[in-house]
Amino acid sequence: MSSRFIMTAFGRDRVGIVADVTRLLYENDCNLEDTNMTILADEFSLNLLFSSRQGNIEDVLSGECRRLELEKGISAFVRPIGPRASAASNGFTSHTLHIEGLDQAGIVYKTSRFLAEKDINIMHLNSSAKPSPESGAPLYNMDIHVQVPSDLGREQMEEKLNAVADELQVDITVVQ
Repeated sequence: MSSRFIMTAFGRDRVGIVADVTRLLYENDCNLEDTNMTILADEFSLNLLFSSRQGNIEDVLSGECRRLELEKGISAFVRPIGPRASAASNGFTSHTLHIEGLDQAGIVYKTSRFLAEKDINIMHLNSSAKPSPESGAPLYNMDIHVQVPSDLGREQMEEKLNAVADELQVDITVVQ
């Protein structure tokens, strides 16, 4: 029977960092199931979901992660997770929220706190701050893919999001 794991790794961005990290999984007969990789500042960050049939793979990979840090300057951590849960989308609808406004502290926190209070689950969040082409002021953009309880209609959700948008002085649009 396969066991499932999450590996998080990060290090200074450079050519070959993905190969260095995924080599550990390949050489230990792990099956890479899902990934999310990105550059944040000058750091490359990897989140990997994988499975293995080896009984002691967590111990083996922990040693490999220590070696990776010493030899390549990449910090990596492995954590076991439970078996795959059934995809229960009953009772939920999926939407994407787009948030845009002047960069300021608290946009992610206040938006995510609001979503949590309404039992809205964040499935994926991607954000960045870039200078405005017109003024050079930093503009913050965030896209959040969410699962919304079906008893919270889109119009009701948008109405409640308007209060958050007003407080933060940003635009929040429900894309789908």
